[in-house]
Formats: sequence, structure tokens, C-alpha cells
Amino acid sequence: MKPYGTLAKVGDTMINVYTEGSGAASLIFMAGSGVGCQAYEYKPVYSRLSDKYRIVVVEKAGYGLSGKAVTERTVENLVEESRAALKALGISQPYILVPHSYSGFEAIWWANTYLEEVRAVLGLDMGFPNMMKAQAQEIPHEKKKAMVDRTRALMQKIARRGLLASLLRNRTVNASGLLSGDALTAEEKQTYEEVYYQNIASEAVFEESVLAEANAAKADSTGYLTCPACFIVSNMRSPVRALTWQQAAQDYAKHCNAEIHLMEEGHMLYTKIPDEVAGIFRSFLLKQGL
Repeated sequence: MKPYGTLAKVGDTMINVYTEGSGAASLIFMAGSGVGCQAYEYKPVYSRLSDKYRIVVVEKAGYGLSGKAVTERTVENLVEESRAALKALGISQPYILVPHSYSGFEAIWWANTYLEEVRAVLGLDMGFPNMMKAQAQEIPHEKKKAMVDRTRALMQKIARRGLLASLLRNRTVNASGLLSGDALTAEEKQTYEEVYYQNIASEAVFEESVLAEANAAKADSTGYLTCPACFIVSNMRSPVRALTWQQAAQDYAKHCNAEIHLMEEGHMLYTKIPDEVAGIFRSFLLKQGL
């Protein structure tokens, strides 16, 4: 497996940070829960933006080539570890956060807590607190923990890379289609797969899932985003009956005057329509003078 990125010591663990490109502003790509190889996951989009911006992918503890998580997976710790890694490597502000899925909670907390650091948020089908609140009302916490336990047991079996891993390949390691597409080189695909299976049973992922409701509430407690924001939203099926995925995004966008684009693509739309995604983000940043 070929290493990528640079390791930064943060507390009692190491955080791997991948960078490419250059520019006055840095696009900080933040990964969703369970994305094993974060640095390569978002390449279809960031490779189309690195001509003007510095691309930064912070691999959270327990993910990618980073070390194990040694602190509780609270939104505060997740953000502070990312900030510490950026500081250690001399990656200066301003930051433009690009959160996918779960990391939407992190981005909201980060942007609203450190106003001087974040110039904009580009939501790559990011999660919103109102969706998690609706989910918590329909799925009791104890039931959620039981679901996480079942997922842990399944992922531990898949990590052995036997028949079950082969049968579920297109729902796990190739869920985004990166291994059957042409966005990654053959060498990158091999690394992506090895890193994915290395992290598939990471306790950090399961802890994040259990803390999702609390982390969303903490993000929500900071208020709606106050910095410029652009949300690209998939047609992913909502986990609850009371609120659709796109309606949750529309409701949130209305409160923070964000630009929003609704897509007829799934949650990993960054591998399906990367040209369109990159074009929307580039146009939005241009309008913001970034």
C-alpha cells in the first residue's frame, strides 16, 4: 500500500492530511461516517477544483491512514482535532469547509464557533440537525444503539474479506463506484480498497453513530450557519417518515439564506456528476469573491 498525505501529531494520535493544488483559500473536505479512505473518496470533485484552490482532506482519527481515536467522538473533539492537524502542518486560513454527510454537524459547529476561520461552507449532501432531530423522535436511542451493535458485528465479519465481503462488495467497498470507475488510478484503487477494509470495523465509526443525535444537537445549539453557504443535495431516501432528505435541506437553507441545488442522484453523487458538482461550487465561490 502506497502512503499518501502527511501525518500530524494531535494529542495522543496521528492525523493524516492529504493536500494538492494551491491558492489563497483552502477547501477542507470533511468525510461522512464510515468513509474508510477519505483522501481518495472525494477525488472526482476536488481534482476539478485544485487548479485554483488548495485542496485539503483531513482524515479523522480511526479513518484513512490516521491513528486510532483516543478521545470521545464528540463534535467538539472531531473539529478540534482537524483544526490542530491543519495548524500543525501550517495550513493557514481562510478555510472553506466541504462537508459530506455526517460531517455537516462538524462544519456547522466549526463555522459558527470560529467565525474568523471559515469563509464559506459547501455542503456535499451534508447532514443537517433538523433531519437528525426528526430521526431521534422516531428512533429511540436504545434502538439506535442496538442497530449500531448489529452493524458492528456485520462489519467485523466483512473485514475478514471472505465470501460475505465479496457478496456485499457493491454495498460496501465499492458503494461509491470508485473501484469500477476511472477516477482513480489502478494503484489508488488498490490503496483505497486496502485502507477501506483496514477501517471498516473502526470503533470510531460506531461511536460517531451512537453520538449522532448529541452531536447534531450541539451543532444546532450554535444557531444556523452565518457564513455564505451552498448546498448540493441528493435524492437519498430519508431514514424517517416525517421529513424527506431534500425537505430538511430546503428548510435549513431557508433559515440561513443558502444557495441550494437539488439533484436526482444518490448520496455519493460526487462520483456520479463530479463535473456538475465542481461547476456549482466554483460558480458559487466566484460570486463570493473566493
